[in-house]
Amino acid sequence: MATRPEPGHEFVLTLSCPERAGLVHAVSGFLVRNSGNILQSQQFDDRSQDRFFMRVHFDLGDPAIGIEELRSGFGPVAQAYQIAWKLQDASTPTRTLIMVSKFGHCLNDLLFRRSTGALNIEIPAIVSNHRDFESLAGTYGIPFHHIPVTRETKEQAESRLLELVDELDVDLVVLARYMQILSDDLCKQLEGRAINIHHSFLPSFKGARPYVQAHERGVKLVGATAHYVTPDLDEGPIIEQDVVRVDHSRDPDELVTVGRDVEAQVLARAVEWHCESRVMVNGSRTVIFR
Repeated sequence: MATRPEPGHEFVLTLSCPERAGLVHAVSGFLVRNSGNILQSQQFDDRSQDRFFMRVHFDLGDPAIGIEELRSGFGPVAQAYQIAWKLQDASTPTRTLIMVSKFGHCLNDLLFRRSTGALNIEIPAIVSNHRDFESLAGTYGIPFHHIPVTRETKEQAESRLLELVDELDVDLVVLARYMQILSDDLCKQLEGRAINIHHSFLPSFKGARPYVQAHERGVKLVGATAHYVTPDLDEGPIIEQDVVRVDHSRDPDELVTVGRDVEAQVLARAVEWHCESRVMVNGSRTVIFR
């Protein structure tokens, strides 16, 4: 099992703001004044947008200083530099609700990674419009919520989902091959905290049986894309992508197997980076501090 820092010992500060001289000095100076020891610091200056991004992982030499004191103390610094920021305890797991339909490879992968400590997440619920993976959820002791969706019940189903998000204090929603299109309103309410995964044939092979379509066209690359959910279907800011080379010897079923492996790996990396505060949205793109 992966080693995690003890609560209250290590923290991650992420920020973005207009580019200005003295930003790094202001942040590092604040940490020094509060007994902070920088373990890792990464930054990016997007000159095309005149926007500065930074992620700092640090620990504290003074155990008397807590996260609320740090947040209060950083406020004046943030105000002076027009900084949008977030400060988190590095040990705190992200409360993650997983949604799935009839393909369970991504769900199974996330559950396994969580059980081994590879992902620092808590999973308070699994939601599905089918009952196929209710028993799988049970083997991990995770509550399973069957929320059927039809054209007539879509609004009620999404209302129930939002109720669960609020009741369970969910930080992140992961669409692990959840095959229902979310409404624009739901996408907006989950902005920046919902991740989707899909094959990377889009926009070439839309609709049903994309791997059959790809086989018929003789594709040579099979891939996957993980992105934040937005009202623009499958066009949210991209977090991670990967591809695997294939050839003429692969039949459609083999392409599906390859595709599922890539999807699971890409989604796991996207969830991991989000939960470690390594992803920052920059307009329609993302900044990834790996």
